[in-house]
Amino acid sequence: MAMPAAIDTRTASASARSRTSRIAGVHIAHDLSQVETVWRGLEDRQQFSTPYQRFDFLNAWQSRVGTRENLLPFIVVAHDAERRPLLLLPLVLSRKHGIRTARFMGGKHATFNMALWNRDFAAAATALDLYTLLSALHERSGADVLALHQQPKRWRDLPNPLAMLPYQTSVNVCPLLTMPPGAAPAALIGGSFRRRLRSKERKLQMLPGFRYQVAISDAEIKRLLDWFFLVKPLRMAEQKLPNVFAEQGVEDFIRDACMTPVSGGGRIIDIHALECDDEIIAIFAGVADGRRFSMMFNTYTMSASSRYSPGLILTRKIVDHYAAQGYRDLDLGVGSDGYKRFFCKSDEPIFDSFIPLSLRGKVAAAAMSAVNRTKYLVKHNQPLLQTVQKLRGVLR
Repeated sequence: MAMPAAIDTRTASASARSRTSRIAGVHIAHDLSQVETVWRGLEDRQQFSTPYQRFDFLNAWQSRVGTRENLLPFIVVAHDAERRPLLLLPLVLSRKHGIRTARFMGGKHATFNMALWNRDFAAAATALDLYTLLSALHERSGADVLALHQQPKRWRDLPNPLAMLPYQTSVNVCPLLTMPPGAAPAALIGGSFRRRLRSKERKLQMLPGFRYQVAISDAEIKRLLDWFFLVKPLRMAEQKLPNVFAEQGVEDFIRDACMTPVSGGGRIIDIHALECDDEIIAIFAGVADGRRFSMMFNTYTMSASSRYSPGLILTRKIVDHYAAQGYRDLDLGVGSDGYKRFFCKSDEPIFDSFIPLSLRGKVAAAAMSAVNRTKYLVKHNQPLLQTVQKLRGVLR
């Protein structure tokens, strides 16, 4: 059988002469329950994965969104000679124009996509290991192409082994704030900006019952989400943006994830809020794993309180909240929104890979890569981006 074109033949052949891959077998499951035990074992904090690949997060997404979009679970599990799981790729399979594409579960709602890895295996993985994995998929998966978007090059203190495959920079950036242990608040958010936010916050503090909270009870979570799903469409319409939360099943998925607890406390999605006795002023929600908080969605009031930058005030409180808990990183999700740069001065390197698994897949991978590069060019060329945005406005 010919080797998948994704890995250089000379590299893999040289590796094969010196050692054998630890991957002894690859299994593909089409039902999440079949691999739940393995999955939960690999999402343990002692292993190597992001919170966006938790079983409960993606099970909620698949049952509420993926199934309605006719996406078939395509969960790849690789194991060693003693049947110990080495990695799990949480994918879904779709068919369009005769091409069967496997991509990460979670769609637009997962900021980062990764396999779940046995930590020791991830630290020592080689090109030969990836060759073995792709060879197995090439032989019997039924997929034509892997379209793997928004993968971090590193997570915590390890490189992502899938970065050994051919890749290109993702279209969108992900602004990142690094929080060194014991850093003073002013070192995380500049003193002058912090003072401006305090001045604005004093206006809000005049409102009866003004407070910041992290939602804990089911009743609090439901109340905040009810408000979010009323206000967010208004905010997105104001910005002339499509409302992704109105897509079939998305609201149910968000509600399920926000209600589901995780071991050690908290929910799959944590909700932070500013409110007073009369109204909810702003909410920001995201996933946390003990070391990093990653923003998923947010919105703020349509009332006069919006003039005091409640979103920025809430973000500052979130930064201080997680810094006090010893978190090391905080990101505000993909996208180049201006407010993110007030807090995040660097970017998380993320990449996309388009890996052919069949002859048809070679054509599809090349087309996907070309489209991706075009989007990147537009996104990172300001005059061109403005032209495209104007054209979209006219078409709307």
